[in-house]
Amino acid sequence: MKKTALLFAGQGAQSVGMGQDLSERFPRARALLDRANHALGYDLASICFGGPEAELTKTENAQPGIFLVSWVAFQLLRERVPEFEFQGTAGLSLGEFTALSAAGVMSFEDGLKVVRQRGQFMQEACDQTQGSMAALIGVDEPAARAICDEAGVELANLNCPGQIVISGDRQKIVNACEIAKTKGAKRALPLSVAGAYHSRLMRSAQPKLENALREVLLAPPAVPVIGNVTALPHQSPAEIRARLVEQVTGSVRWEDSMRYLIDHGFSQFIELGPGTALSGFMKRIDKTVTVSNISDVPSLEATASVLNS
Repeated sequence: MKKTALLFAGQGAQSVGMGQDLSERFPRARALLDRANHALGYDLASICFGGPEAELTKTENAQPGIFLVSWVAFQLLRERVPEFEFQGTAGLSLGEFTALSAAGVMSFEDGLKVVRQRGQFMQEACDQTQGSMAALIGVDEPAARAICDEAGVELANLNCPGQIVISGDRQKIVNACEIAKTKGAKRALPLSVAGAYHSRLMRSAQPKLENALREVLLAPPAVPVIGNVTALPHQSPAEIRARLVEQVTGSVRWEDSMRYLIDHGFSQFIELGPGTALSGFMKRIDKTVTVSNISDVPSLEATASVLNS
């Protein structure tokens, strides 16, 4: 039997209309959306379905929205494939919370609420700073680190071979892009984001998130959950809290996380939530593994058909 890992989407995957066809087709999805609205005290589902885009893109809405749609995809997979089992999880940035919830570390409602709070705290940090991010295409990690050191910015996401995201002060990011072009980068693209995620400019969010996580009951993971900061499985609830706080300013070591899973026998990966970014990363990390995704009704049916065969 193939060892299967679930991968959960991160911020930037959001799009107006996400989850709507799943809600219209499956009562289970509608029930989860209603539970989410009740837990949060506002109609998150309507923002996911109808936006407007500016409202959905706000960090405090995008993060719980992606968590919610990812969770719906996960639960519908279990409903459509009753015998389905998975042996590990991972999630990109906020997706790490979804991955932990899928592994039984926190409840759906607790995960949703703390992700909403995380989004609010990070938005507050964005409002207090002048931060930005950029994607460097065609450079390896040593070259990216040298660019960051020269420009005074930080590595945010080590996504896959040839794609690294940097983060920091807005003007320094502009300078870093210019430096990257002189050092052989194929492209250096500023990203349309609210601030400098996964950099020291997010530090003000850390004590707030730490306090919020103290109110959340955490259990040991039922399956290995690979942490963004360490690219290793999470351990005790206390360690999980510490790593989630550290992750706010730390680098997301996504490629290393995927290579850990592959090195430990995982050969089937299912991306859950809006978009297909994680599937794209995996195809550049290792073309020999099986990758599928669930973001809407057609992709759910296609993945369920393969798994049930």
